[in-house]
Amino acid sequence: MNSGKLVTGVLIGAAAGAILGILFAPDKGSETRTRIGKKGSDLSNSVRDKINDLVDGISNHYESAKSEAENAYDQGKDKFDSAKSDVRNSFS
Repeated sequence: MNSGKLVTGVLIGAAAGAILGILFAPDKGSETRTRIGKKGSDLSNSVRDKINDLVDGISNHYESAKSEAENAYDQGKDKFDSAKSDVRNSFS
């Protein structure tokens, strides 16, 4: 099981438990609705934070891969230019 599914399962389980706990609590309806709204907002913020972390991680990996590809390209170009120069010098 990958960590994304695990995190999603934990978040859904926590949300379901919180909502059921609130619904069965002996509070007034308006208080219950307020608490459900707050829990929903908290869950929404938690999911938003997880998504932002995921996007940041993907962005960092992309930038790293891009930098490595640029370095490999530069090294290959330098080797090609050096080999081309050696070939020209050998015919001179």
